[in-house]
Amino acid sequence: MSVSKEVFFIKEVAQRLRALRDSIKLSQTKIAELIGTTQACINRYETQVSSPPLKVLLWYADYFDVSMDYIFGRTDNPQGKLYEYHPKIEKNSEEMRQFVEMCFDPNSPMNERLKHTLIEMLEEANK
Repeated sequence: MSVSKEVFFIKEVAQRLRALRDSIKLSQTKIAELIGTTQACINRYETQVSSPPLKVLLWYADYFDVSMDYIFGRTDNPQGKLYEYHPKIEKNSEEMRQFVEMCFDPNSPMNERLKHTLIEMLEEANK
């Protein structure tokens, strides 16, 4: 990584960490307590004096439910681990058509499994 890219990277990470903290109106002291570090460390991360270690970046990603790509400035979409994944399915996919038919065929072993999976999903959603 060239020096100019590294400087941009550190600046972007610092801005994202501060924006995340500010978004829920936490002080540097409070977020330091939550992470298990000092306010001075948080200040150094946010002012580009030092780079946060990976465990701190992962903590931010988990706590704020954002992706590491968002923290690193690779995307402006903060999709975290709770976002909905929509796999691309080719139109007229014979394999997918067979799967759907099998799931809704009362004689298929997949029918019972699908039923149980849907019930579990509904129970999880109601918690």
